[in-house]
Amino acid sequence: MPTVSPVSNAPVAHKAAGSDPYAWLQERDTPEVMAYLEAENAYQQAQLADQAELREQLFQEIKGRIKETDLSLASPWGPYLYYTRTTAGDEYPRHYRCPRPADDSPTVDESREELLLDPNSLANGGFLSLGAFNVSPDHQRLAYSLDTSGDEVYTLYVKELSNGAVQALPFDDCDGSMTWANDSQTLFFAELDDTHRPYKLLRHRLGSTQAETVFEEADGRFFLNCYRSSSERQLVLLLNSKTTSEAWVLDADHPQANFTCLAPRVEDHEYYPDHGQLDGEWHWFIRSNQHGINFALFHAVADSIPTRDQWQVLVPHREQVMLEGFSLNASALTLSLREGGLPIIEVQPQGRAAYRVELPDAAYSLYVQDSLEFTSTRVRLRYEALNRPAQVRQLELANGAQQVLKQTPVLGPFDADDYVSQRLWATAADGTRVPISLVQRRQDVGKPVPLYLYGYGAYGESLDPWFSHARLSLLERGVAFAIAHVRGGGELGEAWYRAGKQEHKGNTFSDFIACAEHLIASNVTHAEQLVISGGSAGGLLIGAVLNQRPELFKAAIAEVPFVDVLNTMLDPDLPLTVTEYDEWGNPEEPAVHERIKAYAPYENVKAQAYPALLVIAGYNDSRVQYWEAAKWVAKLRATKTDDNLLLLKTDLGAGHGGMSGRYQGLRDVALEYGFVFKVLGLA
Repeated sequence: MPTVSPVSNAPVAHKAAGSDPYAWLQERDTPEVMAYLEAENAYQQAQLADQAELREQLFQEIKGRIKETDLSLASPWGPYLYYTRTTAGDEYPRHYRCPRPADDSPTVDESREELLLDPNSLANGGFLSLGAFNVSPDHQRLAYSLDTSGDEVYTLYVKELSNGAVQALPFDDCDGSMTWANDSQTLFFAELDDTHRPYKLLRHRLGSTQAETVFEEADGRFFLNCYRSSSERQLVLLLNSKTTSEAWVLDADHPQANFTCLAPRVEDHEYYPDHGQLDGEWHWFIRSNQHGINFALFHAVADSIPTRDQWQVLVPHREQVMLEGFSLNASALTLSLREGGLPIIEVQPQGRAAYRVELPDAAYSLYVQDSLEFTSTRVRLRYEALNRPAQVRQLELANGAQQVLKQTPVLGPFDADDYVSQRLWATAADGTRVPISLVQRRQDVGKPVPLYLYGYGAYGESLDPWFSHARLSLLERGVAFAIAHVRGGGELGEAWYRAGKQEHKGNTFSDFIACAEHLIASNVTHAEQLVISGGSAGGLLIGAVLNQRPELFKAAIAEVPFVDVLNTMLDPDLPLTVTEYDEWGNPEEPAVHERIKAYAPYENVKAQAYPALLVIAGYNDSRVQYWEAAKWVAKLRATKTDDNLLLLKTDLGAGHGGMSGRYQGLRDVALEYGFVFKVLGLA
């Protein structure tokens, strides 16, 4: 049982014999472990009990900005419009469809709408995550999957839309994916192995209780995924590790046939295919890095399976421009690019000159949200900035004309011009310029204010600036918000990602520190006003910089933090470990072991003063196990030399993404913001 310190009343985990004194916290479901986690939860609640009124105020404040009863923008497909509706008081949106209007407008006819799925009734107040939601090509059935614990293992269902009959498919250990063939009778789904990796593709025909194994991936680095092509004429089975991929394809009209390999895997060759039309002919389109790390786009006639030497360059590799993806419509090719740290949409209409989409802000988030039907002459873009609520913009592919179809409402007093969004640049120790996105009240510009600095820096993921209703509760209290776009992310292309992984991982941490120092030196904030935050691999970032420069920060928040990285990477039986070797390295190699050990947050906790710290974990998290946070907090509590708050909150009924409902999520944000205000003396 955990003991209690007479000085702080904080739980103190006992130290066991051996090289890892807190390894006993990995013994899931034992009375001793549960007692410790519950004691930490009780301690966290007691320490923040004086904020109950503030948390409720924040919750109501944030909720009050959100239009609780709202209708999504309907998407046309075949004879229907498909859409969701949120209702005040409900945790989850309901899914509907109605007949498609004759004028092809997205206007919903509520008198003829049909309820397809209500997750609120399925959740029954508990955790619920909707995985697949796929209507069959003949629009007669809905395939969907549910996770009811947060462990990302799903149960599969098929609903007959004509009569509402629901059948649970009798298959276990499913990753939640479900892909229809064109006969509307055949489903493909993936099964998880013991390490939680989608490794096996199965084929199931409705009416049967069996499923046939179509493909099994033996290499533990590779994940398996099946999807329909843009043309809806092909199924694609993609196998990919962090550095290599391989695709197999199947005519969607003949689901009982065998998949055929498009190009056998070659180490470090990544390629991602889709199927569409070019000049009226069916073609394969393949995004590949065979000509350079920023990817090029190739094409090949699809009358047979083309060999790799038959691929022809359509969009060449560019040294300063990353080709992140592409969308296919019958009349145009839409490229998703990244240049100068910003996302760019470039359209190549067939028979017309290419153009780039023009936008109003200097720093923003932009992507193709919906390419609509393959025959559509339009696509929908999602656009937002730190001070601009998300917009869905309709883009006419032929000429680039834009129309704002929907803007996320902000209820109550709000004016985007009251806030200033900026792009700043810090200089890292090696001279590299690191971008920072910053937003604050216009009245606060030019004077030091409290600042909330967020970072991630892994897997090539880009943290493009996004709008947040909740964040307004920080900004309105004079707290600025910034994102450090550190190496390891993808904001400046593939080279930026590679410069923050493996043997270069230290750049992620030094970049973040450089961003903090730049914000202080620029008089945006002071160290006594600086709060930092990150989750998952971003939690590793937070843990590492706290060990290296604790005096630079007033407080930190680490959500589902990957802080026990060395021990996790030494255990190949844990979910994701083997496939993560390409990101972090294999510590069975002595040089890699020493490299990871040098920065791993858990190993490098030392006897020094640390900022106030709030740590969030999910007990059912299959990606970052709950014990990483628990062990880290236990070691910090026993080692650090200060009396600053150190709190651990373990969501015992949730996974990697936290609690599943929208109101539950808002209460989690209110807790975190309350902690920030308490530490900064703003509460």
